[in-house]
Amino acid sequence: MHTTFTIINLSEGVDVSRVQLALNVSNLEEAISFYSKLFAIEPAKVRPGYANFAVAEPPLKLVLIEDDTQPGGSLNHLGVEVASTEEVTAAQVRLAAAGMATAVEDQVGCCYAVQDKVWVDGPDGEPWEVYTVLADTEMAHGELRTADPSGASCCASRPDLAGQATASACC
Repeated sequence: MHTTFTIINLSEGVDVSRVQLALNVSNLEEAISFYSKLFAIEPAKVRPGYANFAVAEPPLKLVLIEDDTQPGGSLNHLGVEVASTEEVTAAQVRLAAAGMATAVEDQVGCCYAVQDKVWVDGPDGEPWEVYTVLADTEMAHGELRTADPSGASCCASRPDLAGQATASACC
């Protein structure tokens, strides 16, 4: 299966690494309103069923994923946004050298962006990604990501640590 992404412009990138927190929310508009007030900023990106905030202080990438089947505010996944593919590769090498199983995704379309990333699971199975945004992209409505090989939607699947698709997250 071939997936074509339409790149609309290069991402502004990130000057400093920042932690990512991706939350499932039951009502995206209410969540955007709340987090805009909490962090005193507007979202950096809003698309159907998706929004993200690039918070300068504290350094945070807050991702909101509308999912009325999950409890509002439940954890979707965690991540660390870095400035370059080289930093993603260095993280993968470091994590593998530490004996951790990793899953790598290159040039993946996810959450309205083309990204390079590496996944690792925390001790209780919580998914963590170290990723860089390469470019913005448009995605088909209702399909934040086409995940090969399962074809599942974004934030419903990611490669497991053996390279197979599993239920979890992206972005």
